[in-house]
Amino acid sequence: MNRPGVLIKLDAPVQLASGDFSSDFVDGKLAVDEPDNLDLVGSAMFAAAVEANVEFEAVGGLVVGAAPFTFAVAQVARKKWFLVRKEPKGRGTNLWIEGARIRRGMSVMIVDDIVTRGGSIIRACELVEEAGGKVVFATTLVDRGDYASNFFRERGIPYHPILTYRDLGIVSVGEPQRIEAI
Repeated sequence: MNRPGVLIKLDAPVQLASGDFSSDFVDGKLAVDEPDNLDLVGSAMFAAAVEANVEFEAVGGLVVGAAPFTFAVAQVARKKWFLVRKEPKGRGTNLWIEGARIRRGMSVMIVDDIVTRGGSIIRACELVEEAGGKVVFATTLVDRGDYASNFFRERGIPYHPILTYRDLGIVSVGEPQRIEAI
């Protein structure tokens, strides 16, 4: 079987969710589409929290990117999970956060798939804090720049991506890229 890679080198730059352009596309969901890979990534993310000597009660992040990573860590760590909506549903409970109910002071771990400028992981962090939770750790499969690390460092929250742009040998977000004319 010819399986596509998680890091895809494109002929022309595409716009990322952050608004940045890149010829290097990282498909985070493809990295965990098989059970063994899901277990591996969940274990690696949980191990990063353990190594940072962090304890948490629940794990979650912004839908859709964080969903498989949330479930993978929750399963390995035997912790509750939650997902942060991009906007409340508008009916029923009309909550921003689904799954585990975040209590005041509840310690949580935030996860994501691919972080570029950190919009999704930062938004998840802010909404969890607004709900009363205490974010004690954050991680992502791949960090394409240094924006999220700066955000978490300023808040005193340990942040440990599993891989960075350096590990993948790709250009950091914010660095100029050579775009050749077609």
